[in-house]
Amino acid sequence: MMTPEQFLDVQKANLEKILGLSQQSFSNVEKVVELNLNAVKAYMEDSVEAVKALSSAKDIQDFVAISTSVTQPLSEKAVSYSKDLYSLSSGIASEAAKLVEEQVSENNKKFVELFESASKNAPAGSESAVALMKSAITAANTAYDSVSKATKQAVEMAEANVEAATKATIKATNTATTKARKAA
Repeated sequence: MMTPEQFLDVQKANLEKILGLSQQSFSNVEKVVELNLNAVKAYMEDSVEAVKALSSAKDIQDFVAISTSVTQPLSEKAVSYSKDLYSLSSGIASEAAKLVEEQVSENNKKFVELFESASKNAPAGSESAVALMKSAITAANTAYDSVSKATKQAVEMAEANVEAATKATIKATNTATTKARKAA
């Protein structure tokens, strides 16, 4: 059985973990705000430059060439922005998942210890019930491990898909830019 001091220590440790996660979340919000401000600032600057460049076009071919040269960097910046935003979002999600995983593992360990202690004092003839409970605990732990591994694999797959989509977008932009230049 837990003593009041042990209970307070556990609660204090949990509170410290939650505060740490809150600080990390706030830090990530600051980073997202900074990323958005920088993106808007860069977009406005690029737009002004693009308008100036487009207004200096002498004919339609010059206009097409200028618009193509302006489009490629903008799309690359948009892809970069999306990638940075995804990175920030997945960072906080992985921190939260790590905290939850630690908590589940710690609580599971304490439950097993408590169960082991209680099973030593079980009345005679309850061995089969104790064995059944141990089996259920083992099955629950196995199921949790399987779900945890599957979740990690899904996250890794999603990250790989984001990376592939980013590369495909940049390649498509480069191809379209090259074709437009040749057409001009």
